Order: sequence, then C-alpha cells, then structure tokens
Amino acid sequence: MTVDQKLDPHAVAMMRRAALWESFASIDARLEALENDTQPPEFKLAAGSALEALAAMFHLSTEEIELLALCAAAELEVTVAQRVERLTGQTVLQLDLADRMLPGAWDALCPEAPLRHWRLVELKGSGPIRSKPIQMDERILQFLLGTTYLDARLEGILDHVPAESQEDQTEVQRLASAWTSGERLPVLIVAGHDSLSKRKLCASAVAEIGLRLYRLQGADVPVDWTQRAALAIFVDRELALSGAALLIEADDETVRKAATFADLVSGPTILSAPDPEMPERTPRLRIDLEPPGRKDRRALWQAALGGDQGLQSADFDRLAEQFALDASGIDTAAAQARGAQVAGMAPVWQAARIQARRTLDRLAERIETRATWEDLVLPREQLSILHDLEHHLREAWTVNQAWGWSAKSARGLGTAALFAGPSGTGKTLAAEVLAGALSLDLFRIDLSQVISKYIGETEKNLSRIFAAAENGGAILLFDEADALFGKRSEVKDSHDRYANVEVSYLLQRMEAYRGLAILTTNQKSAVDQAFLRRLRYVVTFAFPDAASRREIWVRIFPCETPTEGLDPDRLARLSLTGGSIRSIALNAAFLAAGAKEPVRMVHILRAAQREYAKLEKPFAGTVLEAFR
Repeated sequence: MTVDQKLDPHAVAMMRRAALWESFASIDARLEALENDTQPPEFKLAAGSALEALAAMFHLSTEEIELLALCAAAELEVTVAQRVERLTGQTVLQLDLADRMLPGAWDALCPEAPLRHWRLVELKGSGPIRSKPIQMDERILQFLLGTTYLDARLEGILDHVPAESQEDQTEVQRLASAWTSGERLPVLIVAGHDSLSKRKLCASAVAEIGLRLYRLQGADVPVDWTQRAALAIFVDRELALSGAALLIEADDETVRKAATFADLVSGPTILSAPDPEMPERTPRLRIDLEPPGRKDRRALWQAALGGDQGLQSADFDRLAEQFALDASGIDTAAAQARGAQVAGMAPVWQAARIQARRTLDRLAERIETRATWEDLVLPREQLSILHDLEHHLREAWTVNQAWGWSAKSARGLGTAALFAGPSGTGKTLAAEVLAGALSLDLFRIDLSQVISKYIGETEKNLSRIFAAAENGGAILLFDEADALFGKRSEVKDSHDRYANVEVSYLLQRMEAYRGLAILTTNQKSAVDQAFLRRLRYVVTFAFPDAASRREIWVRIFPCETPTEGLDPDRLARLSLTGGSIRSIALNAAFLAAGAKEPVRMVHILRAAQREYAKLEKPFAGTVLEAFR
C-alpha cells in the first residue's frame, strides 16, 4: 500500500499541490536568472506532483516536462506571471521566451511531439510563430490542481458506466485477468447480442483492476477520418487522465466504423457488438458471451419484477421458457409492465411480446390477430387437431423441461404443422386464432422475398428469420408454400441439388424451432411424403359443405352490423369458401351503408354477383334460387 492510499483524498491533493508549487519555485528561479542575465539553476521536478504523473502518462522528455511546468506556472503562480510580463512585455507566455529559457522548446512544441499531439498545450493566435502565445489546455491545468472531471468536449459522447455487483464472477475475472497478465493491454472483443449484460460485465471487470469505464456509442464515431482521429486523441487522453477504459458499443451497421476507431485508441479498449469486426490493433482477445439460458432468464425476471406484479412461480417459468430475451430486454419489459394500470401476468406478457418482436418486425409481416375460436367454422376433427396444437404449445414447458424431454434429447422438440386446402378455407384464419388464443405474435413470411436464385442465400435468409423469431417463440406462417414444398426432383444439375437442400434446411429449422412454424399449401398432394413425415401436425381444410356454409353466414356479420331478413339456409346454397363468403358479406355491408339501410338479401345478391364474376363462375340456377 502506498502513502497516497493510506491518506484521505484531501490530504493527498494538498501534498500534490505543495509538490507542484515546489516545481514552480524552480521555474521562478530559472526565470529570475534569465531576468538578471546570470547562470540559471537546474530545473528540479518535485516528487509526488501531478507533473510527474503527466510525464509518465504521456512519456514526456526532460525538456517537455520543464516546458509544461513553465506553462502551468505562468497560469497559476503570480510571481512567475509577473516575471513573464517583465521579460516580454506581454501577459502571456510566448514561444520566444520559452526558447530563451529552454533551448529545446522548438522541438518540444513540434506538432507531432507529445505536448501538442496530446493537446497538453497549444500555440494560439496568428502571426510569426515566435510571438505566438503558449496556452495550457484547461483540462490539463485542472488535472495538475487535482480536479477530476470529464472533459467538456467529450460530454454527450462518453458516458460513465458505474460498476454493479455480478453474481457470476467467472467472466468478470476472465476479462480482468486479460489486462493484468501481460505487458501490453489487448483490445478486448466482446461478442453477443445482450448489450446490457456485456456492459455490466465490462464495468465490473475494469473496476476489478481499479479503472473506471466510459462508454462510446458506435453511431457517435465520426465518419470523417480527420474528425475521427481528433476524437481519438481526446478520448485517449481522457482515459489516461481519469484512469479509465473505453467501451465502444456497436451494432451491425456501425461495427466497422467502431473497429477502425479502436485502432486509433492506445488506452485500454473494449469493442462490444453482436458479431464484432476484428480491429488491426494487437494484441487482441475475443470473448463470446452466450445469451442467458432459461434458468438465467427466470432469475432475471424475478429480479426485475420481484413482487411488483403478483406473479406466481409458474408465471416466471412460462416467461423464461417463452421469451428468449436478454437482460436489457427483460429490464425494459419489466419497466413497461410496472407502468401499466393493472397487475398480473397479462401486462408482463404483452410487454415481453413487444420486446421480442423488434428484430422480426424488420424481416416479416406481423399480422394483428383478433379472431377467436368462435370465428372459425371447421369440421369437428379439424377443430380437435387445432385444439391439440394449442395445448401442445401451451404445455411445452411442462413436457420439455419439467418432464425431462429436453434433457433426454433436444432434437425434434419443435412444432411444425402443415395447413392444406383450397384458398379461402380458413388456413390463415386458423393461424390467427391459435396466435390469439396463445397471446403470441403471428408473422407471415413472404417466400418470394426469402427464396434466392443465389446458392446459399435462401438458407441465410431463413436463418435470420428463425433466429429473430426465437426471442419470442412467435408463430411463423409460411404462406403459399407450394413453390418451395413440391416433390423432390431428380437431381440433374447443381440447381436441383440445392433446391432440395433449401427444403431440407427449412424443415430442419422448423423441427428445431421452439415455437410453431406453419406451412400452408393449396395442394397437399404436391407435398413430398418424406416431408410430411417430418411435420408434427397436418390439418386438411376441406371445401365447406352446406351446413358449414350456413354456420359461416350466421357468424359472419359483427353484432354491431344492422341486418334485416337474412336467411342463412338460402345463403348456404352459395357454393363458396369462407373467404369468399366474408368478401360478399363485407361488400354487402358497404352497399347497405351507402343506401342508409340495414344489410338485406338484395345487398348480398349484388355483392354475390360481383364475387362470382371475379371468380369466373356462372351466377345462375341454384345460385339465383337462393335469392328468390
């Protein structure tokens, strides 16, 4: 333990100021000799002053230390300031006087020498260089006086990250040891998507070795190289003055810019990004942080919510199983839930859904689900399968975790389903009903945007979608999958081989996906039997019979819609799918609203005629009898 550590901070500051003024006395003696034209005494740097610390930080030579002391003394010591004015007739220190007192002043004030490179001093004004005032940077002057603060030029760019206690000290020690085991500090490359956990970990690690942590957002790194280099100098200088390390947080868009900035900083640096680019600066060490597992997520939910929402143990289990959020996502969701007007599971679940959907919203179309089981008209067998599918997803945690199936084997625990049937028979509606019943998001995947003619691109697109969907276990709807899921063709060339690889890859991801992935097709017969065997559920949506059509007509109009004289038995004679029936009912409602009347059979007749014309079906015979 040093003397400084034994004394209180105020006593240490007083000792350093006394040492600083002792150095100023040496400067004053040399100026006095210059004033009297006598042999100047040798400059003596008092031990323990902040000048000594600056010399070590920025590798200053003897001449540079003396010049820095002269600049500081001219700013702070009245006697020295008066001598400068008598010697030059000016109230500021000029290069001419520095050169008379110190023959190496010209070299010490070279733009690339440490004093000016690190902006410790600057030459101000215009005119001949010999008459330019030498001004000490205020941040350096305050450092000499023992005042610690963040440079005003870095306010809003650097943020201080306070250290927090970490339960898992293994990773903390791992990062801390990387900066204590060698002579040169490596650039730490921390990979992973959980930015909040990485930030807390880095703050704890640098605190372990006695450093502060400043954070710089990758988006704040200037694009212009000159501005970037200037910022790097001020940041690097601040790290030395504050005894701090730098954490650069970047995303996929700013990671390259952040890596080039890390190359410009010589102090202790950490680059954090989902998948960081490796800077050229060496040595470097990459550490990949795994996202929190289910047990960790459960602990994070409990820590974030505690008893605020009145959740039970089983509720935390469901949240941890359903939403693969990182620490920042869980903290944000918990804060949103606490701000809701009601307590309980519902606001927490909804807040978690919002956090989980952020990435997938950019990759697929989210469908707002309002349909319920009452809106779905299907034969009993199909409804039974869909209800089984709902229970399968609702009890996934019980079977996979509590009953040990995931521990036995993680393979094949995903839920993949095929909805097959003609257009308009309720395939998409059934997916909406399932999503609404389970309070999950439903995303429709546009396969035309996913499938690429370039080899390997389709798999990359699918991988991004499934990786984003894992956060919330959303229901994925691969609509109109006929083009992708045809019978496997004979391999005649590389394109045939890779087309089959794409289908196999999608099925593998569907099987591994812990949520529900639904494929829809209009032609079940076109799907290869080998593919069908790998699907957990297959639901056939048949063309509705007369009884089903009658039931659809009974349920199709919202209770708020005024109707008059509608006959579901007669309307059931219209041989149409549920989708076409909905289209007719909606168009009839608009016709009735335009006529300021309730919906009557005459409005449905006009709407039905247009629907039949659209479908290129004859509107005659039994169809017309329904309206007589």
